Amino acid sequence: MAGDKRDDGAGRHPVTTPKKPKDKRGKPARAKKDDPGRIGRAVRFLVLGLLRLGWRIGWRVSLLAAFVLGGATLYYYSTLPEPADLFDGRGTGSVTLTDRDGNVFAWRGEQYGGELRADDVSPHLIHAVIATEDKRFWHHIGIDPRGIARAMVANIQAGRLVQGGSTLTQQVAKNVFLTAERSLERKLKELPMALALEWKYSKDEILSIYLNRVYLGAGTYGFEAASRRYFGKSARGLNPAESAMLAGLLRAPSRYAPTAGLERARDRAAVIVRLMEEQGYLSEAQVVTALTAPASLSDAAAAKLGGAFADWVIETLPPYVDTKVDLTIATTFDARAQRAAEAGVDRVFAEKVKEGSVAQAAVVVMSPDGAVRAMVGGHNDGSGRFNRATQALRQTGSAFKPVVYAAALEAGMSPRDVIEDRPLTIRGWSPKNYNRRYRGRVSMTVALQKSINTVPVHIAQSIGRKAIIDNARLVGLDAELRSNASMPLGTNEVTVLDITGAYATFANGGRLTKPHAVLEIRRPNGDLLYSRSNNERDTKQVVSPGKVADLNYMLNQVVVGGTGRRSELGFTPQAGKTGTTQGYRDAWFIGFTAHYATGVWYGNDDFTPTNRLTGGNLPAMTWKEVMSKALETQVAQALPGVPLDGRYARFTGNNDVQIPIAAASTEQTDQGGEVTIITSPERKQGGVANTVRQIFNIFENQKQKNRVRQVRTVTVETRQKRREQRIERRKQRNQQTRAQQRLLNNDSRR
Repeated sequence: MAGDKRDDGAGRHPVTTPKKPKDKRGKPARAKKDDPGRIGRAVRFLVLGLLRLGWRIGWRVSLLAAFVLGGATLYYYSTLPEPADLFDGRGTGSVTLTDRDGNVFAWRGEQYGGELRADDVSPHLIHAVIATEDKRFWHHIGIDPRGIARAMVANIQAGRLVQGGSTLTQQVAKNVFLTAERSLERKLKELPMALALEWKYSKDEILSIYLNRVYLGAGTYGFEAASRRYFGKSARGLNPAESAMLAGLLRAPSRYAPTAGLERARDRAAVIVRLMEEQGYLSEAQVVTALTAPASLSDAAAAKLGGAFADWVIETLPPYVDTKVDLTIATTFDARAQRAAEAGVDRVFAEKVKEGSVAQAAVVVMSPDGAVRAMVGGHNDGSGRFNRATQALRQTGSAFKPVVYAAALEAGMSPRDVIEDRPLTIRGWSPKNYNRRYRGRVSMTVALQKSINTVPVHIAQSIGRKAIIDNARLVGLDAELRSNASMPLGTNEVTVLDITGAYATFANGGRLTKPHAVLEIRRPNGDLLYSRSNNERDTKQVVSPGKVADLNYMLNQVVVGGTGRRSELGFTPQAGKTGTTQGYRDAWFIGFTAHYATGVWYGNDDFTPTNRLTGGNLPAMTWKEVMSKALETQVAQALPGVPLDGRYARFTGNNDVQIPIAAASTEQTDQGGEVTIITSPERKQGGVANTVRQIFNIFENQKQKNRVRQVRTVTVETRQKRREQRIERRKQRNQQTRAQQRLLNNDSRR
């Protein structure tokens, strides 16, 4: 072997040291690594090949993507308008409604408070928005990779979506030019649009667009509209607490709107205040102030009055009024009356209605001239609700009877005319009284006072149902009225608004009343589009003054000693009528004073029977609650036919107390047709004659009661005899049947 030979010192064979291999240059060659084998070489070749291919494709795709992104950015840049053109992006206009005193009480449509720029808004609002939505807004180019990475880490750690990576500029692109749809296509479009916005506009201009376009709940678009809606002030004067509450709406406007839940909105605002502190926008003292004195709603926003009223106004606007533009509507709404109506319903439900009941209520309050002052469309029914005051068609029951008696009075009858309360049948239909008993001869006043059912049917048979329908049209009932036998008992369906309007005609001295709410409609620049004073026509007399005075006297007796006793106020003359429909499905009380006509309805939305609810119960009690509060600042005034007397002296505000005129007169009998009527000619009598007449009436009433008892006794005896006769005839028929059967059996045996 080649190599050096050395003696090992023991006389053994010498050790040979091998020479190290050398390369071509004479240097020792490195040892070769282990051969990876065929599989290793194949894997290595494949990986390297894929990397080379990825690089070759990747740089080309990246170049193409950059080219597309640049082209899209350039395209969007060329289409962007001036910043101010993007401030108001609403599809429709807004409607602001004011009450009778000129105070704003409701808004409808998409509210826009006007142009708001970043350089003249409250700096606290700018800081709150930046701290909440994009704390690196002033430093990125429209897209923030750091923000995206931070959001991804936070979402992975939380296991759910807790942060968004979109910059404020990207949100502007989405709100102004794109949609809120969560899709890859929208995100891809958002990137070049955000770059184009940053390229075209300054940071202040982008922020100004954002402040004007973002939705902030309650129909408001932009921080100016939201500030005025919730706080009754401009966004230019917001403090840190108010700014934080508005910025807190950006995550979920409907959920965190202070009108939907003030405490929830305050909790969210506290989070924003802490963010502002962390980012150096608020001092420690400012933080303490913002947390200890959180933002509060304005009086108008906190009241949340007149939702049903406002909806009705918008629904009934004239067709020529374009609601796609901003409008201000002056209405007849009265905040005091509205609070009284809502409080009255709430109190009765709290004290008298069982918990869990599905019963509903509706209330309409209007002046005798038809100016609607308040409206309750339902109890605890939320916004966007079904308005039972204007949309629900319900049978009125006995609440329709004043229309029947008004027609009778116009036909020449008198409150003192006597009609016999007796059974009658019309084509198989027989009206029954509530207590299933009959009183015999009663005056029209007593018949209305006690809500007797047979008497209005007798009247309809006498004067004709057409006369009643014609009179209903005259007093303002425009609903479809079917001319059937039960029509005088209120089997037709009307709304609370319509029937209350008819009663307002009686309160108005017989002059036609049309319910209305709109006084003026103006554009924001002050241009007048509509004025009721310019379009109003003189109301015509549809019921003669003497007849409406008689009717009001009769309706006053309903309250004084009839079915409406629970509604009696005691401090001013009033009139009214109860109503209960078949099966206790509807219960009404409609009444009026010299100041207001008010209608109250109770029932179930699905037309199922109530728990034996009548108009003289909860509706009358609710009416009293509502009117007691609505009339707190008013003085007693006489009604047509119901003058002031000594009972109301301390409520008149002066010493001019009117003494009622005695209405008693001699009664004479006049038999005619199917209806027995005792007419009463008008006659003036002195004080002594009146006294004598009153004593005479006492004896006459006692005689009438005795006659009624005799009639009842005779009726019972007659029914017993007829029952015995029917039993006897039934026995005879049975005997004949058995005899015939025996004959047939004998024939069959043969």
